[in-house]
Amino acid sequence: MQRSERLAEDREIATCGVLAVVSGEGMAEMFSSIGARPLDGGPTLNPSTYELLAGIHDVPAEQVVVLPNSSNVVMAAERAAELSEKKVVVVPTRSQQAGLSAAVALESHRGAAENAAAMRDALAVVRTGAVTEAARDDAAGSPARFHAGDAVGFIEEELVAWGEPAETLEAVLGELGREAELVTLIAGDGAPLDAEAVAGLAPSGVEVEYSWGGQPAYWWLIAAE
Repeated sequence: MQRSERLAEDREIATCGVLAVVSGEGMAEMFSSIGARPLDGGPTLNPSTYELLAGIHDVPAEQVVVLPNSSNVVMAAERAAELSEKKVVVVPTRSQQAGLSAAVALESHRGAAENAAAMRDALAVVRTGAVTEAARDDAAGSPARFHAGDAVGFIEEELVAWGEPAETLEAVLGELGREAELVTLIAGDGAPLDAEAVAGLAPSGVEVEYSWGGQPAYWWLIAAE
């Protein structure tokens, strides 16, 4: 039997699969490479309930775990799970980098409930961050901490750094890498530093995995384990 035929057979008999909402060509490829079915959520990661339901039915498995990868998608994903004829469990991932960490825990022979539990365990040891370009001046500070076009950095959803791209990314990597062994960094469209420059900003003693995700909304998505 050829490899392609074996893969097709594996997909047909899978007990459980994963549907992951994504934004960016590279992100879709990364989820596909670990066995998840990507669903294009557009630049704002906001698919409709119908699109989620169709995506669930397209997963070649009897049961499905859905990774919304955005807090804005969780409610629509849960509604799609209710409407589906398949057994569906939603693991409420709030970012694509968290979703990747969760999807790695998939074992296709297990049921959705078991896989969802394993994914939640994986998420418990992951911290996430991001760096992007400010779309407008800081409205919370007086004087403003940053202005439109500056880099802004987050740990989870908390603003922790701002300024030039390199110093902002270094601050976020320093905080996330403090107790981590591995930091995964995913570059998006328009990221102003290349892989070599980014590698020099990571804390010493921390392994860095660098990938291109092509996401439109963030220069870098980061996960630390």
